[in-house]
Amino acid sequence: MNKDFKNHIVKALSKNVRLDGRKNDEFRKITIEKNVTCNAEGSAKVTCGDSEVIVGVKMAMGTPYPDKPDEGVLMTGAELHQMSNPDFEGGPPSIVAIEIARVIDRGIRESGTIDTKKLCIKEGEEVWMVCLDISPINMDGNLMDLGALAGIIALKEAKFPEMKDGKPDYKTLSKNPLPISKTPIEVTVSKIGDSFLVDLTYEEEKFVDARLTVAVLKDDTICAMQKGGDSPLTEDEIFKMVELAIKKSKELRKLI
Repeated sequence: MNKDFKNHIVKALSKNVRLDGRKNDEFRKITIEKNVTCNAEGSAKVTCGDSEVIVGVKMAMGTPYPDKPDEGVLMTGAELHQMSNPDFEGGPPSIVAIEIARVIDRGIRESGTIDTKKLCIKEGEEVWMVCLDISPINMDGNLMDLGALAGIIALKEAKFPEMKDGKPDYKTLSKNPLPISKTPIEVTVSKIGDSFLVDLTYEEEKFVDARLTVAVLKDDTICAMQKGGDSPLTEDEIFKMVELAIKKSKELRKLI
């Protein structure tokens, strides 16, 4: 890391100026497209600056977990394709991909977004399994927030496949949506120097000291948090970051 360059960034941020001219608490322009692929039961594409993320929902019938015999299953995965960023590598999921998937999954799971009991087909034997696949097309930062946003939209758009002879017909979707009751919005607030900012570009992410991803419901209830970065955070800093996350979640919620 170039220390002189970081010092330059820290100095600019202290004056509320970023490399691309935005203010510290400003998101890039976001556009949303729904149902972008016919091969998923629900999908969404979110574009934010030069970052583009597609999330798809696939459903399958499977066996429930032994400790939750009457509940369906949510599985979230992220693939960081080389075509989306030259720094990404092929092969098994990286630590970064695993963390992104887990943080997005936690916001959905802990908020109770999906009523998993309504995914039960036959207790102890068969349930619906919901797979959320996160895939960046172009990656210029902030994959957690954008993946989470696209993910909740894709889940809200998803429809169960029609059943034929006891088996799902994935070519024909029904009018029955997933049992969605909550809409969590995730916002990551990062600390660089003494400044807090949102929606980092890929270049800005290289200089992060600490970050906090906060999943927020419509009534400002916090349902999940994840701290990242090497530097510790004080209690006062955490409160300030949470306050900013709640504020920005209201802006993102208006988009959906």
